[in-house]
Amino acid sequence: MLELTVGHCGEDYYTIQEALDAVPYETEAKITIKEGVYEEKLFADKRKLTVTGEGKVVIRWADSARTIMPDGLKRGTFRSYTAFFSGYELHLENLRFENNAGRGCDAGQALALYLDAQKAFLENVELYGHQDTLFVAPLPEKEREKRGFYGPRCFSPRTPDRVYVRGGSIYGGVDFIFGGADALFESVRIISNEAGYVCAPSGHADDTGFIFRDCSFEHEDLEDESVYLMRPWRAEGKATFIDCTFSSHINRKGFSPWSGREDEASLASFNVNSAIFGEKHMISDEEAALLPERFLENMK
Repeated sequence: MLELTVGHCGEDYYTIQEALDAVPYETEAKITIKEGVYEEKLFADKRKLTVTGEGKVVIRWADSARTIMPDGLKRGTFRSYTAFFSGYELHLENLRFENNAGRGCDAGQALALYLDAQKAFLENVELYGHQDTLFVAPLPEKEREKRGFYGPRCFSPRTPDRVYVRGGSIYGGVDFIFGGADALFESVRIISNEAGYVCAPSGHADDTGFIFRDCSFEHEDLEDESVYLMRPWRAEGKATFIDCTFSSHINRKGFSPWSGREDEASLASFNVNSAIFGEKHMISDEEAALLPERFLENMK
């Protein structure tokens, strides 16, 4: 395995992108980043890659969907990322990714992390943004707006991806965890910094969808019931919440239909084993236990 270091005190590389560029696609590699703040926009497509931080490592950028490109067109959601990772297997550990473009009402969509690896494992990773903080590929098959998917994988075949997030925190406001992957979030702090929606899944009914287990849903000085847990980005979006804790900012309906797509709401799946969201959304402990186990089996 190729092992490289990044830092500002004589390590192998001064920037993270230099180290990523040095790794051939087929070579398994581990990149260790020394403590510091790295003002970089990252792109990595590697077969099997581990990136880990030593001490406090912050990677930040500030592109947004509303930024005007040299051709006079807007950058768009999927080119706004601070970091993009794809490949077969990815491990990210002890890192903080930030998109500091600003609040969603001002900057629009602004990704901190775009994941398109077939199997991605995040351990003690912090993600900071406002609107669309974390995207977990694949994209839906069809866009609703012309050029709406322009970015690294807009013309690629849609393949199933899986993401396992353990520990750490995710900050955001509107649809700040979204995409078509199957994903398990375990013991993650989910922190709303604007009124809006936590997740917007776009997978299919027979997928496991987004699973939140033992997560805490917190907020930064928001009004009561100003945040919904889920709205489906595509008709069959699916999210399940198991043994989580919810602060007062979470709307007791939990689920909201996508604006203008209310007729599709019945096709989505929103399940939670907490009585505060009403019986129609409740699942048994036995049903709840099956989904994470199914997900973890598929990650092997």
